[in-house]
Amino acid sequence: MYFVFLKVIIFKDMVVKMVKLQFKFKNNKIISLEPTKIIVLSFIAVIIWGSVVLYLPIASNPDQPRIRFLDALFTATAATCVTGLTVVDTAKQWSYFGQTVILLLIQIGGLGLVTITTFFSVLLGKKVGIKGRILAQESLNYLSSEDILKLIKRVITVTFIIEFIGAVIFAARFIPQFGLKGIYMSVFHSVSSFCNAGYDLMGNYQSLTGYRNDPFVLLITSCLIIIGGLGFLVWKDLYEFRKSRHFLLHTKVVLLFTVILLAFGTLYIFIFEYNNPNTLGPLSIPNKLLNAFFQSVCLRTTGFNTISVFNMREITKVINVMLMFIGASPGSTGGGIKVTTFGIIIAAIFSQMRGRDETIIFKHKISYSLVIKSLSIIVLSLIIVLVVTTIILAIDGFPFIDTLYEAIAAFSTTGSSSLGTPNFHTASRIILMITMLLGRVGPLSFALSLSLRNGKRNADKVYPEGKIIVG
Repeated sequence: MYFVFLKVIIFKDMVVKMVKLQFKFKNNKIISLEPTKIIVLSFIAVIIWGSVVLYLPIASNPDQPRIRFLDALFTATAATCVTGLTVVDTAKQWSYFGQTVILLLIQIGGLGLVTITTFFSVLLGKKVGIKGRILAQESLNYLSSEDILKLIKRVITVTFIIEFIGAVIFAARFIPQFGLKGIYMSVFHSVSSFCNAGYDLMGNYQSLTGYRNDPFVLLITSCLIIIGGLGFLVWKDLYEFRKSRHFLLHTKVVLLFTVILLAFGTLYIFIFEYNNPNTLGPLSIPNKLLNAFFQSVCLRTTGFNTISVFNMREITKVINVMLMFIGASPGSTGGGIKVTTFGIIIAAIFSQMRGRDETIIFKHKISYSLVIKSLSIIVLSLIIVLVVTTIILAIDGFPFIDTLYEAIAAFSTTGSSSLGTPNFHTASRIILMITMLLGRVGPLSFALSLSLRNGKRNADKVYPEGKIIVG
């Protein structure tokens, strides 16, 4: 219980300082920044704070060699961006203090610093103005800023309740196995699962391979991952369904494509890894299905694994890459281009194939600007991934599919590694850190944060229509 209290004390102290800092700069230039820039800067600030704290001697176990600052920076970046990529063994290298810091970074990264500071601002009786509401709306990818404060209260409250329930259920398995340490491990793995981070304390980079025949641990972990990956708006809509008796279009698209992608991933992994002696081969048929399902869930931006990713067949890795790239839902703890972005483009393609100029989903017309935004996100994301893959190929010279796997795992904040991140060159790790940050804040949001002012200056310009032949 000491470690749980330590987490709460550090978390409270840090957030209160952040809230005070937020109001200290109220009359400063920072408050005039666009929301996208503030969100990007908030992630960078948390990463820097985490790096400095993790570099302290108290954060590492005394029997481990002195950690490099770059490794502390990589760990802080991966934890804040809820990406399970690791360059050191989390269970061996870090002390309980260091692991608690990582846990806090995961929690802050999963919910967003803006969301957390806004929540504590309300809790401390501070007034949140229009600027703060818009910033919170951007942070949660919510549709409106009117009731954003109520939503934030619900998001934080529900998050802690779900993580607490998950920890209590995990404790039923971990306490008999690890003793009192099982309480701490239960809290850690509950938060890591819900925030789609994929960090574990099993040691030796084995993740959850020791539980491949344990439906209890795998199904509870899967539930936490899926709930965290649905997104806050979907939670709200599901909760209010008993009154409204209907779902938002957003919720319908998220649920539909979540089910399709989970089912597709499970079936694909089950078929192509069925006889692979290094993955699903030795397992019974029920456990083959269980582990195929678990891997499909984890490919929605959580870096856990129960079977060797390195030993998967190449054709399986290709589909894994596609599923990781799509990722979870907007406003969730997961990453990727998001299932709604993918769903809109699929709907646009089918609409074009049917000779329609308008994109239709569930008998609703999708605006042209939303289709263009979705296409921009996908194209920008593909460019980033391909550039990163090319650079790392030039540095390390690993096989293409494994290098692409690492690049997309970083960008989609999945954290599933085929080769093992410690095997990559220092320069490649720096590239991966930048990629994780881009993936967490979103490529389009990051681009907007750099060019928003220029976009405003050019917004009123009128250009002649041009014609280009395509297809």
